[in-house]
Amino acid sequence: MKPICTLLLLLFTTLGFAQTDPRIYDIIHSVSAERIEKDVTTLANFGTRHTLSDTVSQTRGIGAARRWIKSEFEQISSNCNDCLEVFYQKDLVKKGDNARIVHDVWVVNVVAIQRGTKYPNRFIIMSGDIDSRVSDPADFTSDSPGANDNASGMAGTLEAARVLSKYQFESSIIYVGLSGEEQGLYGGKGLAAHAKEKGWDIVGILNNDMIGNITGVDGVVSNRDFRIFSEPVPPTETEQQRNARRFYGGEVDGISRQLARYVHHTTKTYMPEMNPMMIYRLDRFGRGGHHRPFNDAGFAGIRIMEAHENYTQQHQDIRVEDGIAYGDVLEHVNFGYAKKLTAVNAINLASIAWGPPAPETVEIGGIVEPNAKLKWSKVDGAVGYKIYWRDTTSPTWDNYRYVGDVTEHTLEGIVIDNFFFGVAAIGQDGHESPVVFPNKILR
Repeated sequence: MKPICTLLLLLFTTLGFAQTDPRIYDIIHSVSAERIEKDVTTLANFGTRHTLSDTVSQTRGIGAARRWIKSEFEQISSNCNDCLEVFYQKDLVKKGDNARIVHDVWVVNVVAIQRGTKYPNRFIIMSGDIDSRVSDPADFTSDSPGANDNASGMAGTLEAARVLSKYQFESSIIYVGLSGEEQGLYGGKGLAAHAKEKGWDIVGILNNDMIGNITGVDGVVSNRDFRIFSEPVPPTETEQQRNARRFYGGEVDGISRQLARYVHHTTKTYMPEMNPMMIYRLDRFGRGGHHRPFNDAGFAGIRIMEAHENYTQQHQDIRVEDGIAYGDVLEHVNFGYAKKLTAVNAINLASIAWGPPAPETVEIGGIVEPNAKLKWSKVDGAVGYKIYWRDTTSPTWDNYRYVGDVTEHTLEGIVIDNFFFGVAAIGQDGHESPVVFPNKILR
């Protein structure tokens, strides 16, 4: 029998990691619907932000929009003693690269990096899209305010930077406005390639594309539901990894799906009034978003967006037809809802950036035994680890055991055949890494 003091220490340690971080609640309360409304209004008032639109005007077109976004990031940086590195990242796309590129164009992203104090080359990214469009994707002159799609996501990204720049984090956070989304996800492709070239260690990207509409075309009205889209496994997996999944599982346990589960868990912990919906798809049916180029490059990436879309208010010429007002205009954006989804992003960025890296390797064993055995690589900065498990049909990690600062543990009486397992590293303040699904067999 263990001494009573040892049992008490274990109890208090376990309870400590069950507590929440009060700073996260401060972050939630600091997000401002008024500032988001002001930013969405400014972006919509540029008339059009089509990727191929005017770049010279100071008041209209994507050039004016991206200069304003950069100036906002620079002002935020000025307010936090130059804590942000703000720059343009751009690539030239030639006419005819696809049918939507009707003339040569520089696709320009606006990037702001808040460097981590301990892991400056480890990044969690929040993105919004700068560009907008009307019915014809090649029409770069007509008015295209893009208030919800996607001034809402861009405004949310700016607001997250304002709030989180007041804090210091161990890992780096990137806030970025991506261009070229409507023309073929060019901004994401460019930044993902830039990340590869620079050797960035990317935990994942939270792509925000439409976070301001609460009234669906199906008549559903909700300011609490939102969707988290994630692909099941990376497209870069090897044939060996694919074959292993047939025997060991993992069809729905890729790195993007773990990031989605992380967002779901953090949201339910700190914002239980919200209803995060795990959607087991890369994106909406047959459609795409700016997380996909990161997935294509082997990085984790998810899309966070409203649950109830209204298709009369996206990718539409501004008009009234059969009594229906078409167009993505300001009056359709619910800024209180955009505030909530911005807060969802901000608390997940903070939790990941305050948390330790994830274990690089997790081994699992226990074939034809009554116990599941796990062993994992030690993580610098971790004070302990959690073993998670769930029913094989469950979308979320429903059970866990905190095992302290060890690198192996046996779950007695839990049969490996009946559950899926994973391991997360725990930091000093209780923040966790994303869960790592086993990637080796323990024999």
